[in-house]
Amino acid sequence: MAVYKIFPEKDAFISSHNPAQNTGRDEVLEVSNTNAINLNTSAQGDVPAVKRALIQYKTTDISDVITNKIGDAAFQSNLSIYLANATVSPLNYTLEAYPISGAWDMGTGRVSDIPQTTNGCSWGWRGESGSNSWTTDGGDFYTDKSGSSQDFTYTSDKDISMDVTDMVKLWNSSSIDNNGFIVKLTGSIELSDSYVDTSYFSVDTHTIYPPELEFKWDDSTYATPLTAVTSSDFILAFTNLKSEFEDTGVYNFRVKARDTYPTRVFQTSSVYLDAKALPTSSYWGLKDSKTGEMVVDFDTSYTKISADSGSNYFTVYMDGLEPERYYQLMVKTVVGSETLVIEDKGNYFKVIR
Repeated sequence: MAVYKIFPEKDAFISSHNPAQNTGRDEVLEVSNTNAINLNTSAQGDVPAVKRALIQYKTTDISDVITNKIGDAAFQSNLSIYLANATVSPLNYTLEAYPISGAWDMGTGRVSDIPQTTNGCSWGWRGESGSNSWTTDGGDFYTDKSGSSQDFTYTSDKDISMDVTDMVKLWNSSSIDNNGFIVKLTGSIELSDSYVDTSYFSVDTHTIYPPELEFKWDDSTYATPLTAVTSSDFILAFTNLKSEFEDTGVYNFRVKARDTYPTRVFQTSSVYLDAKALPTSSYWGLKDSKTGEMVVDFDTSYTKISADSGSNYFTVYMDGLEPERYYQLMVKTVVGSETLVIEDKGNYFKVIR
């Protein structure tokens, strides 16, 4: 298996109520419709109170992952954006993401700037106010190429996690230029009198939740002469765990299993040294040691644990993890009819710059 994450080179949100305001250095990205309480009366009538988010990842980062890490394997790309705050009145709503169809400047503005900063993208402009307008106010984007969407209910998790594989493939094949994603409410919600006010952590957040573009693919192999464990009564050990890793390169974590109480047989070596393998239905995960949140969750398609003649193992790309954080290794396995999750707080490491 493999999971690899990259982080944005730039992001911002744009607001119909402040059509020249730039927010490129704000700590949050807002996606909203506050028409119910905040319509803006103008000579042309009421202007919807709408905000949309723009997020772009480096083309070179995308190409490096696909060319040098994934290769010819099938992969999935997910856009993950983490909720900072939400006030929602409709029971159900949908967010959608589309590829932006032209270049834009991030700028250095914040929503709290007085006077407003106007040196980057905004509702009316791709770059500095007055220099290069969008063809259509609110941003130009392809709707006929490949978009993605996510439905939300009143009680559902409000974090964004969209499958954007098709858009990433278009960029990587140079079918369209990579100008990032625009994330917005569907038109039926944006133009209604509903109230959806959501904000998400941006690349400038001072938290551990910047937006991520996650790549997942299966690079596992399972070919071992070792006998697999057949009951839940076994001991698992990481044999090459280190306390720190630099945020470069890859590392194969070795995992050895043995029966807790092995059958006594006549042999010259200790039966406690007899290694066994985890079953083929075994998966790894990473948890943030401080927050307890899953950084890489168990996935039956993309976090399979491999096995060779020596032991089980799996690969972690250290440059795909955020540095200066502690990560706890976890294993999930199915033995017979039992599903076991093995987590030992001592099995952790730190990624350093």
